[in-house]
Amino acid sequence: MNKENKSKLEAVLEKVASERDLEIYDLNIKTNQNPIVIEIIIKKTNGDDISLDDCSLFNTPASDEIEKSNLLNCSYVLEISSQGVSDELTSERDFETFKGFPVNVELNQKDSKIKFLNGLLYEKANDYLAINIKGRIKKIPFDEVLKISLCTLKD
Repeated sequence: MNKENKSKLEAVLEKVASERDLEIYDLNIKTNQNPIVIEIIIKKTNGDDISLDDCSLFNTPASDEIEKSNLLNCSYVLEISSQGVSDELTSERDFETFKGFPVNVELNQKDSKIKFLNGLLYEKANDYLAINIKGRIKKIPFDEVLKISLCTLKD
């Protein structure tokens, strides 16, 4: 499938998604398989989680529009899924959900040799992040934090 047809297909699918308050997060067409595989990763426009029902309800209208578009003249398998869970914590919901979980904090400290801290997520405030490192609470100003990711604890 050439780039032009992929772009047309993506436009068709975006129309179907927007009618259902969804977005196409990613579209991957595996032409090296027989039949080809069309992987569509969807997400909700309001940021809520995608359920199995959401994927199922998107499948038929997406398939119907692909057929009507006449962009594919071969058999294909359609796979609809969600983007899944990211390891990086960014939203308030992430910080609430993963409180007490092991995190890796990447630091932006110019004068320090410490670039990473590992501990348990303890608290996120407006101006700092607190993690529990071996029973001691360490407060890190947010202007020193580059990235917060879920991880496994290292000794």
